[in-house]
Amino acid sequence: MIRSLFTAATGMIAQQLNIDTIANNLANVNTTGFKKSRVNFQDLIYETIKPAGTVTEAGTIIPEGIQVGHGVRPSAVSKLFSQGSAIQTGNPFDMRIEGDGFFQVTLPDGSLAYTRDGAFKVNAEGEVLTADGYLLDPAITIPIDAELVTVGPDGTVSVLQPGNSSASAVGNIQIARFPNPAGLDARLGRNLLQENLASGSPVTATPGLDGVGTISQGFLENSNVQVVEEILQMIIAQRAYEANSKVIQTADEMLQTANNVRR
Repeated sequence: MIRSLFTAATGMIAQQLNIDTIANNLANVNTTGFKKSRVNFQDLIYETIKPAGTVTEAGTIIPEGIQVGHGVRPSAVSKLFSQGSAIQTGNPFDMRIEGDGFFQVTLPDGSLAYTRDGAFKVNAEGEVLTADGYLLDPAITIPIDAELVTVGPDGTVSVLQPGNSSASAVGNIQIARFPNPAGLDARLGRNLLQENLASGSPVTATPGLDGVGTISQGFLENSNVQVVEEILQMIIAQRAYEANSKVIQTADEMLQTANNVRR
C-alpha cells in the first residue's frame, strides 16, 4: 500500500511537467517559427515478486509471473518540426522557409545560432539582422539607395538601384539542416537554437538543394501549435493528474482502515 503512494506521486509529477509543456506551447501560439513540444514518458523499474518461467517442483514452468511497477517518469521533451502555416506580410525582409532547414545568425560571441523566425530587419548600415540585432550569416548588406529588394527561392538577394535598369545580386542566403533537429539546444530562447552533440553538425546548402527548403519572400511561418489539440491534451493531462491524486487518497484511506483494526 505504501508502494502505491509513491507510484501515484510519480504520476502526478509527470503530469505536472506535461501541463508545463502544454502551457508553453499555448503561450507561443503566435510566436513566429515556434515549434511545439511533446513530453514522452517511460515506466520505472518493476519489483519481481514471482518470476515468470520458474520451474516448479512438479517440473512445470510458470507461464506468468508477478511484477509490480513503481510508476512513471518523463523520458524526453521532444520538439516537433512540422511546418507552420504561412502568414503573408508583404514585407520584403520577411522570409519563410518552405521545407527543412534553419536560417543562420551570428551571436555576439561569434558563434552561430539557428532559427525558423524569418522576420528580419535592416539597420542604419543596411545590414540584415534579427529583431535582437543578430546578423544573418552569411552577412548581407542592402545598399542604402536600394529601391527594390528581391529574395529568390534559391536565397539570392538582389536590389534595384537608381539609374540601373536591372537588379544586381548583393548576397546569397544559406540554409542549414541537421541530422537530428529535435536535439538542438533551445536554452537561449528568442526563437534561437544551438548545435550540440545530440543534433549533429549542420549541413549548409543553397535553398532548394541538398534537402533544404526554399525561401518565400514576404511571408512568415506561424507557430505549428494547434490550439484545439493542446486543449485536448491539457484535459487528458488534468484527468490523469486527478486520477493519480485519487489513488493517493484511496491508499491513505486504506492505510487508515488498517491502522484502526481492532481485535
